[in-house]
Amino acid sequence: MKPESPDHDQELRELGVSRGFSILDLVLRMVAVVGTLGSAVVMGTTDETLPFSTQAVIFHAQYNDIPTFRFFVIANATVCAYLAVSLPMSIYHVIRTRSAKSRALLIFLDATMLAVLTAGASAAAAIVYLAHKGNASANWVAICQQYQNFCSRITGSLIGSFAAVFILILLIPLSGLVLSRRR
Repeated sequence: MKPESPDHDQELRELGVSRGFSILDLVLRMVAVVGTLGSAVVMGTTDETLPFSTQAVIFHAQYNDIPTFRFFVIANATVCAYLAVSLPMSIYHVIRTRSAKSRALLIFLDATMLAVLTAGASAAAAIVYLAHKGNASANWVAICQQYQNFCSRITGSLIGSFAAVFILILLIPLSGLVLSRRR
């Protein structure tokens, strides 16, 4: 029986590290799916009617009253769908750690989805800030004292979305690192 060469041992270690990174990629994608799906669902189902409404005047707040929130829901749903579709490719990378073209494609698509999600989450964050603080110089009053449930739900939906942004920020260099380790 021939002893293993040091190069063979090094190659096995690198293969194990690449597989570990691929598993981490898969887990992070699944967490991001949950974050974006939760954000889209929470924001998309948010509405509140104030209890002191009269028949003549109803005080009602819905997410779709604000176009920025509609964009937020669409962006999160789009990124969620992309992440769900990318899961099989991520599983493929666990099995085939040396595949480079599909990993490079994921880097490009992850960067694109990062831009979409960041735009949606940032725009919604600006509106949520105005809902909480208002803007005295523009005579915009803060509505969160009246619509507390509405504001807590839209604020909560931002958390899942920004968590997914952070995960996408991690996924891009992670995939690049695996690609760079390839010989």
